[in-house]
Amino acid sequence: MSTLYGTGILLLVGFILLVVLVFALSEAFPSLFGECVAVMDINQPLMAQGVPTTLLSDGTPGSDEIAERIRSIDSRPDVGAVVFVVDTPGGSVVATREIYQAIDEMEKPKVVYMREMATSGGYYISTPADSIYADPNTITGSIGVVAVFADMSGLFEKIGVNVTAITSGSSKDIGSPARKMTEEEKEIMQGIVDEIFLEFKDVVIEHRKGKLNMAEFNKILDGRILTGRQAKSIGLVDELGTKQDAIDRAAELAGLPEEEVRICSVSTSGGEQGLFDVESALRVFLMKNHVQLRFE
Repeated sequence: MSTLYGTGILLLVGFILLVVLVFALSEAFPSLFGECVAVMDINQPLMAQGVPTTLLSDGTPGSDEIAERIRSIDSRPDVGAVVFVVDTPGGSVVATREIYQAIDEMEKPKVVYMREMATSGGYYISTPADSIYADPNTITGSIGVVAVFADMSGLFEKIGVNVTAITSGSSKDIGSPARKMTEEEKEIMQGIVDEIFLEFKDVVIEHRKGKLNMAEFNKILDGRILTGRQAKSIGLVDELGTKQDAIDRAAELAGLPEEEVRICSVSTSGGEQGLFDVESALRVFLMKNHVQLRFE
């Protein structure tokens, strides 16, 4: 029995080493196996700071980590083209911009497939793609910026909580939940939101130049969501189709043979987010109730 057990262990180790060897050879000598289409899922809220792994969650990477993985894919000799499967409601402005820049700077052909949701920041990071595919029922659009502030002064008054802020200027504690925001402060924040929104709008126009129905595009700049069909009619999406359609298009752009397209999947997260991940829930709560500009 011990001999059989030992043989089994050796076979398992040998198999693992063989898999590692094949993977290493495929990267070092792509001609041996042919170039592949890398498929990379971006299926999480876009956050500058990632969520670490816990007992109840595998965690999620921050935008800098995702951007680095994108750059790593672009440098791999065995990758001929990349398909980004985007399924995110967006997230922080900074995180979105970091991921967008990494995709925009890619030299390899890149195709986006929008799955269930690619709204706001999810659409922003999709704009540099050579082709954008979406399911007819994908929810996308929501082109805009939001800054949310909670006014808890009424609640504080009821429960007897008094907050005194000593500031160096009248707007230093702008957005404090302990008091109402003044009209002047609202104008300050509106100016910031408008500036970032204009950047978002210009990015879309730059990458979708010649494809947009500008009259319809201007109508949806109120932040409304769209189906994949509606987005295509406006020119925000190139084609309606499936993930496989996007892979086929990426292979075509890379000049790969259609009959034997090899897929190499790229992990962008530790796994599915835990349903009861207290740390993640706390992070989302804090982001929602503090000063943070978001594409959502």
